[in-house]
Amino acid sequence: MISPASPPVKSADKTGLVQVLVRYGEVPQVARYTIDSDQKEKVDRGTAVVISTDRGRELGEVLEVMPATLSDGHESAGAIDHIATAADQARHLQRQQEATASFESWNQRIREWKLELELMDIEKTLDDEKHILYVLNERGAETTRLALLAAAAGLGNVSVQPIAADGIMDGSGGGCGSGGGCGSGGGCSN
Repeated sequence: MISPASPPVKSADKTGLVQVLVRYGEVPQVARYTIDSDQKEKVDRGTAVVISTDRGRELGEVLEVMPATLSDGHESAGAIDHIATAADQARHLQRQQEATASFESWNQRIREWKLELELMDIEKTLDDEKHILYVLNERGAETTRLALLAAAAGLGNVSVQPIAADGIMDGSGGGCGSGGGCGSGGGCSN
């Protein structure tokens, strides 16, 4: 599934932009991003890049540089911020380790709050702005309640992302607008 990650940008081959498919997230999502055509030779399959998504700055992996015939007329989720540095990759690894270490604490909170959710995975954005909690459930009252309880407890900006056996569930239905995740800053997100 190709999902928009931020406000879409129209593909503009005429402006020197090239689209690439980028995979990101612990439960992977794929979105189209653009890169300047003069940077095209610096990226190929497997290149680590930093992108901005609706969740924050994340480390992604280029899957494919799109030929103009396949990208023409398709919207892009944004531009690649930059090719990942060693520092970006080290920060990503640190965030993964922090998320893994916090798994049992989040699981315990879910039990204490008597939520009917099963926590499957956690990740933290590269910029450390958001926790993404992947739960095996449909978006609805329980996912919204988890996000609200986390915000009320001062646990930072939290996004609750429902998943199913076949991956990320879409954002239809359920509290906080259509999002289901609320952060301590009062904003809602997917």
